[in-house]
Amino acid sequence: MSVQVIRTKDDLRAALRPRRRAGETIGLVPTMGYLHDGHLALIRAARERCDVVVMSLFVNPTQFREGEDLESYPRDEERDLALAEEAGADIVYAPSVEDVYPNGFATWVEVGGGLTDVLCGDPGRRGPDHFRGVTTVVAKLFNTVEPDASFFGQKDAQQAIVIRRMARDLDFRTEIVTVPTVREPDGLAMSSRNTYLSPADRERAPALYRALRTAQEAVEGGASLDDALADARRVLTEAGIEPEYLEARYADDLTPAAAFDGRPVLVAVAARVGAARLIDNVVLGPPSEAETPAE
Repeated sequence: MSVQVIRTKDDLRAALRPRRRAGETIGLVPTMGYLHDGHLALIRAARERCDVVVMSLFVNPTQFREGEDLESYPRDEERDLALAEEAGADIVYAPSVEDVYPNGFATWVEVGGGLTDVLCGDPGRRGPDHFRGVTTVVAKLFNTVEPDASFFGQKDAQQAIVIRRMARDLDFRTEIVTVPTVREPDGLAMSSRNTYLSPADRERAPALYRALRTAQEAVEGGASLDDALADARRVLTEAGIEPEYLEARYADDLTPAAAFDGRPVLVAVAARVGAARLIDNVVLGPPSEAETPAE
């Protein structure tokens, strides 16, 4: 296997130092592993734009709440390494928890501005601590890899928006590139957690995307956002799915969108379908920095 597997941040810095000195550009693809075609699209986008592609492989414990699926989260490193190599990764950084969070670790990165306490960050859902864990580990990756560009999926739209704000506010030099959501033929957004779906739940799960498309088509037909969301909710109800949330928010700052006025609007949904908690979204309106696809 030609992909280089690195386990410590010191070894990763040492491996990247001569590449950076040679003027090569470095792309970062953060993942928690159990790769699917969505992850591979990120790696391929990085391969097209960068000389060196680093994929992180780390199930980050600080973004899981107590009682979530940290222990059961799917893992298969050997498979992930083979897929990462095939997609074009040069280096896979697969550290231990102790390397990322050494004994006595006590520093956190938090993004405010109303971005992390809504949607998945609502205290009644995953909560803002979820994003505190995400931004802390991503900040550490930015400091270790020093990437010229970092690649994130549009499926996790709120995460991408939060990370973009963190990078701007803390002057990280990396460009944040958002890659369009990769879907199954029936529209279900690809996710490592789709493995939790039973056959019956797998049949119901595409209703999330059908609901979003229904809202999108309603708005394009002149309906109000409220009516479009009501149409989307009916699609979920018909599939026996009660959404955790189904909301329309402006895609740049996640403030509530009461009307479609030309600003890009993120219509986002989260729902538990059987054993899986699934999220998905569409953006209505002209492209913005919140959802600009990779070139």
